[in-house]
Amino acid sequence: MGALITPKEGYYYYSRLKDYIAKELQIPVNLVDRENYAEMNRLIAEGGVDMAFVCAGPYVEGHDQFGMELLAMPLVKGKPVYHSYIIVPKDSPAQKLDDLRGKTFAFTDPKSNSGKIVPSYLLARRKETPESFFSKVSYSYGHDKSIMTVAEKLVDGAAVDSLIWEYSAQTKPDLTAKTRIIDVSEPYGIPPIVVRKDLPQATKKRILKLLLSMHETPEGKMILAGMMIDRFVPGDDANYDSIRAIKKWIAGHNRVTHSQ
Repeated sequence: MGALITPKEGYYYYSRLKDYIAKELQIPVNLVDRENYAEMNRLIAEGGVDMAFVCAGPYVEGHDQFGMELLAMPLVKGKPVYHSYIIVPKDSPAQKLDDLRGKTFAFTDPKSNSGKIVPSYLLARRKETPESFFSKVSYSYGHDKSIMTVAEKLVDGAAVDSLIWEYSAQTKPDLTAKTRIIDVSEPYGIPPIVVRKDLPQATKKRILKLLLSMHETPEGKMILAGMMIDRFVPGDDANYDSIRAIKKWIAGHNRVTHSQ
């Protein structure tokens, strides 16, 4: 588990997913959890894990750097996409991202697409960096943790995964009611399921076939519903090209900024 598209409270269903895969494929499956995206990418690169649910940003980096292979994508509300939400405390006077200039802000993980790359891109388009725009930035290493820090007014704003905010809104409405969304990004490729590049082809086919048919079984449907996923579809790398584009744009902006 390199990324959760539901908060830690939904971890029960990831454990059920692991058990489901083990039972259906009749092989032992061990669940490895890492809260640091860089560590999970390292494990995939070195063969420490065979299969992983990863954040979209680390997938793009892993695919381009060491051949991390896209296997399947979840559909949520019929689409394999999600957004970055900029959130603030409910009673904050901020109405848009620009109103957070000089304020404190929480990112999720340095490699997170919705929790770092997208908001950094939004700032770069304003010819700003997180360090120049905000008075202080921090990392929560959990979208649910970022929601909590905003709800408790420990920071003035945060960038979070729309899937996790929406899951929390369903399961913990009292928490998200203390926050308010002031900006919604363009859609980006959803956190996918990936495999290490040298996993045997037969094994990849068995896992993919299982994932694609999960929604057709009572147990699989229940697990997916608990994770607020409609079903899985085959991976399409082009779904993540927009993330590559903004990463490239940010890198170019930073080179220009540093050269000035």
